[in-house]
Amino acid sequence: MSTEQGNRKTRVGVVVSDKMDKTVVVRVDTIVKHPTYKKFIKRRVTCKAHDERNECAVGDKVLIVETRPLSKDKRWRVREVLEKNVSV
Repeated sequence: MSTEQGNRKTRVGVVVSDKMDKTVVVRVDTIVKHPTYKKFIKRRVTCKAHDERNECAVGDKVLIVETRPLSKDKRWRVREVLEKNVSV
């Protein structure tokens, strides 16, 4: 069996809540082109991510990576904090 973890999805988002212990809520914004009208549309998704050291604060820009289910809602881990306290 290989020790490689395979191709895991990564997303960059902004922390919108850090009120839980070792968990943050991350808002991920993407821009997609409408298939018919060709106009760009903003899509927004929120994910709960595991923050082992409780180092993230509201407004931080973070890189999250897909992982095994950690709880009912958590499927992501915070890999690193890219910027501290970006305006929300």
